[in-house]
Amino acid sequence: MRIIQIVPSVSLVYGGPSQMVLGLSQALAAEGVEITLLTTNTNGDMGQPLLDVPIAKPVKRDGYEIIYFPCSPFRRYKFSLGLLQWLANHAKDYHLAHIHALFSPVSTAAATLARYRSLPYILRPLGTLDPADLRKKRQLKKIYGLLLEKPNLAGAAGVHFTSEEEAKISERFGIYTKDLVIPLGVDLPGNLPKKGTARQQLGISSDRPLILFMSRIDPKKGLDLLIPALEALQEQGLDFQFVLAGANPQDLAYETKIRDRLKTSKLQQRTIVTGFVRGEFKLGLLADADIFILPSYYENFGIAVAEAMAVGTPVIISNRVHIWQEIEAAVAGWVTPCELDRLTKVLRLALKQPLEREQRGKNARILVQQKYSWRAIAQQMIEAYRDIINDKNR
Repeated sequence: MRIIQIVPSVSLVYGGPSQMVLGLSQALAAEGVEITLLTTNTNGDMGQPLLDVPIAKPVKRDGYEIIYFPCSPFRRYKFSLGLLQWLANHAKDYHLAHIHALFSPVSTAAATLARYRSLPYILRPLGTLDPADLRKKRQLKKIYGLLLEKPNLAGAAGVHFTSEEEAKISERFGIYTKDLVIPLGVDLPGNLPKKGTARQQLGISSDRPLILFMSRIDPKKGLDLLIPALEALQEQGLDFQFVLAGANPQDLAYETKIRDRLKTSKLQQRTIVTGFVRGEFKLGLLADADIFILPSYYENFGIAVAEAMAVGTPVIISNRVHIWQEIEAAVAGWVTPCELDRLTKVLRLALKQPLEREQRGKNARILVQQKYSWRAIAQQMIEAYRDIINDKNR
């Protein structure tokens, strides 16, 4: 089975949803699937250096090959004529294309090209069909969607949603689609950093509850709820340490706004802003946290949530993070509406129940092992690929 994966970028700048294509490719390759991943060398908007990678040459990585193409002529939109030319020339050599991101010109063009080359393709929206996301630049997206994405959705062999909730609420522009609901995966770390290492690096006492927000600093992530909730808990005399781990190179104005808000807040003395984190420090921080929190206004999956659960950390999330039902059913954390009073109440409850936090953390790790391991995800994906390929052959 020969599969093309296509994503506008795999740069860390664009967050987990783009990065997850690397994990999926590796997991599929481990199961014997031949994977070629096509992407661009973009690394943020103008002003950011491009990725330092070989261009238009296959690079072996974790059992699959990845080909980076120059981001031109429209760098800002992660567009690449070279990628599309390669796809046009090689589409006949593959069984199927799995295209990640809608409303991204290179993905849109790739799906259109695959259709004309009679190459079956799957689309993964990455949350772009969520009504909340469609409200941003509403008129432009309506025109783009009807003219370009509607025919791509109509011609797709499947639309890959990462949760039942995402599939339920997503816009289809009035057409029927064959939906594939398959979650994303996370790595299950075998050896975690020594307990307390991240706390020690940040100067956090071992007996102070650590509340961790680790995600892109973006208006949709619910920081406008979280910061006032923490301020209220501080005024009520509860002890905790808040760590804000994240950045947003694409929206420095909002990141600066949040940093300034915290500097003038009573939370300042118990808040640490780390910026973007990765590697061992990221893993240690997730493991040392007593609570991982993401009160997002919409999230089609929530990779960071799954990463926290993978190391046994209980989570507090909003009911707009679309794996909330699974987390609630597994008692792997707490779920709250996007309401300040409710969020404050849930946080207070979690802070006052250390034994309950410990049990929910254990439940969280079990949930990830059973449902979100990359091997389990790869096997589901391969089954979906086979069904589509067999349908075409029939």
